[in-house]
Amino acid sequence: MDARPDKALSSRAGERSDFALTLPSEREILITRSFAAPRELVWAAMTDAAHVRRWWGCADFETMVCEIDLRVGGRFRFEMRGADGTRHPITGVYREIVRPERLVHTQIYDVPMHADKEAIVTVTFTEAGGRTRYACLITHATREDRDAHVAGGIEGGVSAALDRIEQLLLPPN
Repeated sequence: MDARPDKALSSRAGERSDFALTLPSEREILITRSFAAPRELVWAAMTDAAHVRRWWGCADFETMVCEIDLRVGGRFRFEMRGADGTRHPITGVYREIVRPERLVHTQIYDVPMHADKEAIVTVTFTEAGGRTRYACLITHATREDRDAHVAGGIEGGVSAALDRIEQLLLPPN
């Protein structure tokens, strides 16, 4: 894997979405995407448990738990289960909430080998011309933690989840 800072791992510009995953520094992953929806709707899709249940997780996985206490100091817990029965819990604590502009929280892949590897996630939502730009910066404690996250398949999982959000945001036919 080539995990140099600023190296674009994915860019699907010209396809259905403008998803991009880059590595701006030795400890960071930056995910960007835009949606043809006002940021208030994108914010709701990404922070309301009733909506999150519909898009969160990897393809072919079942979301078992989706708990969100959206307040500073509040916790979240998402858990998905793979076809082999393996559970994948993600937990965190909200540190900053500026509706509908910015969300900062911790994030832990809450399994024995990773439960001590906390990342800081900063999500911003910028609206212009009826579109919302989503930018998610994940800052890991070490380069090794970042590289393990990338190697674990974040690109495909997040890209598919953001595609599901796009579908959720489409107006009904």
